[in-house]
Amino acid sequence: MIYFDNSATTQISPDVLATYNTVSKKIWGNPSSLHNFGETAWNLLEQARTQIANLLGVKPGEIIFTSGGSEGDNWVIKGTAMTKHRFGKHIITTSVEHAAVRNAMEQLEQLGFEVTYLPVDKEGRIDPADVKAAIRPDTILVSIMAVNNEVGTIQPIKEVGEILKDYPNIHYMVDAVQAVGKGIDDIVFSDRVDFAVFSGHKFHAPRGTGFVYVRAGRQIEPLIAGGGQERTMRSGTENTPGDVALSRAIRLVKENESQTVKNEQTIKERIYDHLAQFDHVEIFSGRNDGFAPHVLCFAIVGVRGETIVHAFEEKDIFISTTSACSSKKHSEAGTLAAMKVPENVATSAVRISLGDQNTLEEADQFNKVFDELYAGFKKIIE
Repeated sequence: MIYFDNSATTQISPDVLATYNTVSKKIWGNPSSLHNFGETAWNLLEQARTQIANLLGVKPGEIIFTSGGSEGDNWVIKGTAMTKHRFGKHIITTSVEHAAVRNAMEQLEQLGFEVTYLPVDKEGRIDPADVKAAIRPDTILVSIMAVNNEVGTIQPIKEVGEILKDYPNIHYMVDAVQAVGKGIDDIVFSDRVDFAVFSGHKFHAPRGTGFVYVRAGRQIEPLIAGGGQERTMRSGTENTPGDVALSRAIRLVKENESQTVKNEQTIKERIYDHLAQFDHVEIFSGRNDGFAPHVLCFAIVGVRGETIVHAFEEKDIFISTTSACSSKKHSEAGTLAAMKVPENVATSAVRISLGDQNTLEEADQFNKVFDELYAGFKKIIE
C-alpha cells in the first residue's frame, strides 16, 4: 500500500501509541482531583504542555489543549466575537480557508457580523495590501491559514503581521493545522500572531487531540464552559493520555523536521516533473518556493476527481479529491474556485499529500501507475 493522503490524517506512530497506552493504563486519575493520583496526572499534563511550548519557542501558559483543528478554529473565531462584539463586528479572512473557518464565519454572519473574504491570485495566495485595505474601525479579527490544505500555498503570514502591528487591538489568528513539521515555524510564530491552531492527527498523534497557541495577554471567551480546566479557557476533563501522546508526537516530528522536509520536497518534485509532461494534466500546486513540501494538487482534465481516486485505489495507492472534509460531497474545490479555475477543470482535481514515511520508490511506483491509468483515460479525454 502507498498512502499519499497525509493531509487528511496520518497514522499514529508506534512510539506515540505506546505512550498513549502507558498513560491510559498507569495514570488514569483526573488531573483536577486533589489526591496524589490526580496530582500525578496533572504534573504529567503540565510536562506535556511545557514540552510543546519549548519545542515551539513559546510559554507553557500559552498552550491550551483542545480536541483538534475544528474546535480550535471555532473557539478562536467565536471566542473573539464574544469578547470583542462591543467594539465591532467586522472580520477579515480569505476565500480559501478550511471549512472549519469558513462555516464558523458564516454562522457569525447570521448573527449580524460582517465578514470580508479576501481574493487570491492564480496560486491561491492573498495580497497583504488587500488586508490593509479591508481594515475598518470596527474590525476585530483577521484569520488566515498558514498552509492551504488543498493546493499547499503558504500564505504571507509574516507580511500581514507587519501590517497588523499598526492595529494592536485586532486579533490575529493563524490556522496552522497543515504547517507542523514543514519548516515554517518562523512564519507561524511571528511576533504579531495572537492565536495559532493545531491538530494532532496531522502529525502522527491520536485523533481527538490538538492545541491552540494563545499569546499571553490576549483575551478570549471560552467556547466550552464548565469546570474551568485549561486555565478556564477550555473546560472538560483533560485527555491526559492523548495530550501526553500529542507532546511526544510533536517532539518526534521536530527531531526529524529538516530531513523530512527535504525528503517530501524531493518526492513531490519527482512526481511533479513527471505529471508536467502530459498534455491533459493541469497542476495547481507550485513545485517548490512559496508552497509546502507535502501537497501536490493536479487534474487529469476531463476525468472526474473521484474516478481518479478510485482508479488509484484499485492499484493500492491512496490519494484524495482535495480536502477530505468535503471530498464526499463531489463538489468543486473551494480553493480552486477562488483561484478562478474553471469548474470543469476543478472537478477533476485530486490531491497527493506526503508524510515522513513516504519514499522515492513510492513516487516512482505512483508515476508508473499514473502512466497506465492515463493511457486508459485517453479514450475519455481525447
